[in-house]
Amino acid sequence: MSVAKDIGIDLGTASILVYVKGKGVVLQEPSVVAIDKNTGKLLKVGSEAQNMLGRTPGNIVAMRPLREGVISDYDMTERMLREFLRKVAPVHFFKPRLVICVPSGITEVEERAVIDAGIQAGARKVYLIEEPVAAAIGAGIDIAKPDGHMIVDIGGGTTDVAVISLSGVVESDSIKVAGDQFNDAVVKYIRRKHNVLIGERTAEELKMKIGCVFPRDEEQIVEIKGRDLMTGLPRTFEVSSSEMIEAFEEPTQRILEAIHSVLERTPPELVADISTNGIVMTGGGSLVWGFDKLIESHTGIETRVANDAISCVAYGTGKSLDDLASMQDGTMNLSRRKQMNG
Repeated sequence: MSVAKDIGIDLGTASILVYVKGKGVVLQEPSVVAIDKNTGKLLKVGSEAQNMLGRTPGNIVAMRPLREGVISDYDMTERMLREFLRKVAPVHFFKPRLVICVPSGITEVEERAVIDAGIQAGARKVYLIEEPVAAAIGAGIDIAKPDGHMIVDIGGGTTDVAVISLSGVVESDSIKVAGDQFNDAVVKYIRRKHNVLIGERTAEELKMKIGCVFPRDEEQIVEIKGRDLMTGLPRTFEVSSSEMIEAFEEPTQRILEAIHSVLERTPPELVADISTNGIVMTGGGSLVWGFDKLIESHTGIETRVANDAISCVAYGTGKSLDDLASMQDGTMNLSRRKQMNG
């Protein structure tokens, strides 16, 4: 009989990554579920469900049970987690211990919901770790030293900005502006400027192909299709990369403000460390072209995107499995506890 392995989960708004101790990241799927509205039956999870988004007949609903980094549909999150756990860890006599990653701005109620969902999905114990801490570990930073590091983790639903020293978060800000809001900004911009309606998936494609937040050396142009709002008919038109800078202006500005406000509240010794160590970006949103250059030009601090930025949080969550003995049950970084109770 095999013993259940400890498992780390990056429970993201856009995607879920599962790390199994000794094996690494074994699963990366979109956080989407498809259910039959009439029977309540779960039909598909992950990429199979994502392909149904915006394309389902009336009785099938494809939905994302997590919004802005937190659980918006508890029942569906629990069922989705259970499905993913079943994929990576077939039924064992022993239940696994889970470390689940959550945004740093999460409330106690939301925290409780994540722990409960993990237990209901079949875990023996659930520990939580803050996203920026996991991201820093995953990016290869030794967080145990008394040395300040700044992490900017741009996910699907939240952007977490944190200063980490001595394994804890010293100052942080978690804002509900990230990949999803970038997609929304593209949809709104195309509607306003071209009078054409495009879907979320087209917006995501645009973001990945020519999206940028800093002027590119060469203008890039792609052709996309959407529905003309005047005629109601399909229309093909061109979008350029400099239009994307314009489209992204508002969400980008909010992320820059969050970075600024965290730096303003950080003790001077740590700010000095950060200016030496630089700022590290993780998460899928950090891959939007020129984000590192933009932050660097605004702060004057060298900024780099971590290797394998999308999986950083999952790897960090996975590496934290080695320290389960020192983690308290169901809690994460205690820096925030002090703030909440103090």
